[in-house]
Amino acid sequence: MEKEATARSVSVDLLNNFDENGSLDYSRANQLESRERAQVREYVQNILRRRSYLDFIINEFSSIAVEEMKPMLKNILRLGLYELAYMGGTPDYATLNEAVEIAKYSMGSKSGDLVNAILRNIQRDLHQLPKPAFEDRTKLIATTFSHPEWLVQRWVKRFGEREAFQLMQANNQRPSYYVKVNNLRTKTENFELRMEKLGINFERSDWLPGYYKVESVAPFIAKDLLKKGICLVQDIAAGFAPAIVDPQAGETIYDLCAAPGTKSIVMSGMMNAEGTIVAVDINPSRLELLAENALNCRAENIKIRQDDVRELNLKLADGVLLDAPCTGTGVMGKRADLRWKRTPEELENAVKLQEELLEEAGNHVHRGGRLIYSTCSIEPEENWEQVQKFLSKFDNYELEKLDDFLPEEVLIEDGYAYQTFPHKHGCDGHFGVRMKRIK
Repeated sequence: MEKEATARSVSVDLLNNFDENGSLDYSRANQLESRERAQVREYVQNILRRRSYLDFIINEFSSIAVEEMKPMLKNILRLGLYELAYMGGTPDYATLNEAVEIAKYSMGSKSGDLVNAILRNIQRDLHQLPKPAFEDRTKLIATTFSHPEWLVQRWVKRFGEREAFQLMQANNQRPSYYVKVNNLRTKTENFELRMEKLGINFERSDWLPGYYKVESVAPFIAKDLLKKGICLVQDIAAGFAPAIVDPQAGETIYDLCAAPGTKSIVMSGMMNAEGTIVAVDINPSRLELLAENALNCRAENIKIRQDDVRELNLKLADGVLLDAPCTGTGVMGKRADLRWKRTPEELENAVKLQEELLEEAGNHVHRGGRLIYSTCSIEPEENWEQVQKFLSKFDNYELEKLDDFLPEEVLIEDGYAYQTFPHKHGCDGHFGVRMKRIK
């Protein structure tokens, strides 16, 4: 007889799949109620945020090294330890009982006994858990802050230890979220009234109009506000790219690598859905999601096109936004899985792809038009260095200042680019520039 799925058992399955295949598929939680689905995300992301440290603790209390454990055993222990150490509202007996039950059902009674023994040992010393004390400084930092060693080395070299610690600590905090009102569906004041009636605490952003900082997006999901297109979930820093595109009614704008389409929809709202946005992406399933989102949001001027940006055959546009595929090192607070997926080789590959995409994007802007390049990375090679490389090859573009569009505190390079950092700005890490085609 199949055991009934719970938030804990589904979380273990997701973490196993991630360890084995490098992918997170939250659709596995669809069989659960909405509250439990939210709990799955909470478990998975928080365990991934603390993975190295959790493994260190398990190693200290286990006769079997974590590296030698099967993924199932490893993730049952990670989940149990996370609950014991970080979730004060959960009784210890409930944590231990379910961890043992999952182990017995999945792996047999001996594994259940092993899980019980290890977690009870940890429980006894919970108030004086050991701290990492490796001689290797990189390993010590990587274990303490649960980031891969190559990123630790990179960030310590670039920022110094103190600031690198702050960045990694910010990545390990519970993230804040922003919602953007969709003025194609409702007025800003009506949206604020709706949030007040629902008892949602919100804080207006001073940086861009229509953005609100909220503790959770769960109430918006529960009340179908996202499904109905009343608002969108978009980090304030992700809103900077549409802001510097500054699309005007009647213009033609290309949004390249557009799926799932939030930036396209925001720009449609800025244009009052007058003019044309061509949203291009290579992934058909993500384009289906884009089409559904655009329909719900009444962004009727978005035309969808499946294509490889490197092989575009389009006329010239007033503005082109390339929000390029990147390593995502600026969003590792919300996407804790990314830190364990990325490698130095992937960074090199991302830089090569961005270079190709940016060169092609530059071929689709008419004279006097603008080209916007943005990423959710904080790595120089993907950002300012990428832009400088492009400008050194193409003398028909020049950078434009961004102080008319964005607040001073996010601007770098004398106002010719923006760059945010989680530990400095309290939002995701994003970069962007605006270039004008002059000939």
